[in-house]
Amino acid sequence: MASSCSPSRLVIGLDRPGVDYTGGEFLAVEQRLRAQSRGTTTAVAQGEGLAFTTRDRPVPSRRGWSAAPMRHGVSVLRSGRRHALGLVFHDAR
Repeated sequence: MASSCSPSRLVIGLDRPGVDYTGGEFLAVEQRLRAQSRGTTTAVAQGEGLAFTTRDRPVPSRRGWSAAPMRHGVSVLRSGRRHALGLVFHDAR
């Protein structure tokens, strides 16, 4: 039986944004059906964690809920060095 859950990740910032590096924000892009993709950036501070899906996220639709494809990455690092700890959560069988 296949799981219906999308794989998830947690990223924890190990450096101080604006001090140890500039740029390098977490970037999430939602691919919308028949519409332009929408991107959001988030700075992950030292010691903070950010949980995100690696494939789909639920969005309301006219017939209840549907899955919106998600992409993720990191914006351009302008200076310094950025380190993060990434934890992957998935249903390995």
